[in-house]
Amino acid sequence: MPMTVRRQGLWLSAQVGGEMVMMSTERGTYLGLSDIGARIWELIERPRSVDELCAELVKEFEVTDDVCRADVDALLNDLAAQGAVALTPTGG
Repeated sequence: MPMTVRRQGLWLSAQVGGEMVMMSTERGTYLGLSDIGARIWELIERPRSVDELCAELVKEFEVTDDVCRADVDALLNDLAAQGAVALTPTGG
């Protein structure tokens, strides 16, 4: 099923030592994202479909469609568990 991802909650972020560090002002939790994770966070500044997100990443990084999708799905599921993003069926 096609999914749309959108940021959720109030998160502060800053680049620190080659990674993005994020803090939830609501939960008081911290996350660290690699350069690719940080790029994903930038790309979802506005809601977009996971398919669209993966298509953009495949253009920017040397990665196959299948590997990109698996890695993006894993990261988005982790971010959703932390309350940083919401995943909803596209069109719903």
